[in-house]
Amino acid sequence: MTAVKGSKHYTLKVVKDRPFLRFTLFAGVVLLFVLASLVAFQLGHIHGMDGQEKALADAAFYKQKMESAEAEVGQLQQEIANIHLGAEVDRQANEGVRKEVIALKESIAQLQEENSFYRNLMAPSGNRSGLTFGAVEITDTDTPRAYQLKVVMQQLAVNHNLLSGVLQVVIIGKQGELEAKYNFSDLSKDISAAKIRLRFKYFQNIEGKLILPEGFEPERIELIASTTGSKPVTIEKRFGWLVEEI
Repeated sequence: MTAVKGSKHYTLKVVKDRPFLRFTLFAGVVLLFVLASLVAFQLGHIHGMDGQEKALADAAFYKQKMESAEAEVGQLQQEIANIHLGAEVDRQANEGVRKEVIALKESIAQLQEENSFYRNLMAPSGNRSGLTFGAVEITDTDTPRAYQLKVVMQQLAVNHNLLSGVLQVVIIGKQGELEAKYNFSDLSKDISAAKIRLRFKYFQNIEGKLILPEGFEPERIELIASTTGSKPVTIEKRFGWLVEEI
């Protein structure tokens, strides 16, 4: 047979058809793919479990740290509260002691004043009657230009007899540029007369509420007291206008 120039010659080989072998190869490939997927899943699961366990361990660690920090913060807050409580207790205790000391000092001063007052009552006087002036108190009130005035008259003598007499209380000051004088009775509804009657054995309090006229500025108080009887005695004394705050 004559070959044609320029054409390629192929050698043909007859092979026996084996369909089972093709199925086996295909099944093997599928099985290998499944096995590879299972291995990859297992490895991923194991890696995931390891990561989860580590995450749980880290969470437990940080939770313990947080609980420890919270406990420390709570302890510090309690210590601060205890310090504040102690300071408040000390402050209240100091305040209580301070008030008690003030009260004791006031009681001592009052007792000393009373002791001096009663000691003077029993002391002999230079004048025959023993008539003398005690305390003069001017106390402020809630009403503008209104004051409470108190004058104490005493009898200083060894033998206290009933003493009778009169007392005149004069408030002296300035009305503008001029000097002005007012009797106690002119400024107070509690005093009925310019000459106040005295009748006592040891002491007598004369007191009342007075209201100063507009424009009048008080400067001093003048007291004039006289006894009645066969041998009358007159005494005088001036006090500055010193107001005690309420």
